[in-house]
Amino acid sequence: MRIKTQRLVKVFGLITKVDSLNRRELFSSFGASLKGEAQKINTTFLRPPYFKDEALFLKECLACENRCDTVCEEDIIKISKDGSPYIVFGTKGCTFCDECAIVCESGVLDVKYKQNINASIVINKSKCFSWNHTMCFSCKDPCLDNAIDFQAMFMPLINDKCTSCGFCISRCPADAIDIKVIKNDS
Repeated sequence: MRIKTQRLVKVFGLITKVDSLNRRELFSSFGASLKGEAQKINTTFLRPPYFKDEALFLKECLACENRCDTVCEEDIIKISKDGSPYIVFGTKGCTFCDECAIVCESGVLDVKYKQNINASIVINKSKCFSWNHTMCFSCKDPCLDNAIDFQAMFMPLINDKCTSCGFCISRCPADAIDIKVIKNDS
């Protein structure tokens, strides 16, 4: 459910612009503030899957009109304060539609550099309902790449077909799918 208001909300000392967050993101940010995790600066971003050189984001994207975020059919591309695009898996994932790369005039994103998203996705066994003997296929059902295998009946594992598209992340009712950005050292 997308929150449509254009006001600021202050909860637990955290001021958040609510028109840019869905309910899950909003309440997750409040939980993070209680744990002292709020307002950490993210220096490594989850990038669209069409780049060759991470350094080009800072060099070229600042002067760009940021059209890549407007053409994303899943609305997962956001623009950081430095002007560069990054991906947020709130409620959807990447379909690898190529649209962000096609509109990129600076060449930072290019279809010829299409790759898996720069992330590692892992199922947290201690949080996962299935690993704790409650039948759940919430992560497997939306997976476009058939990248989740179940050993026996209750043990889901991510296989090598995973493109890190992110569709499984928002579907997990236990928030048991962890994503780690892999730094590209190009």
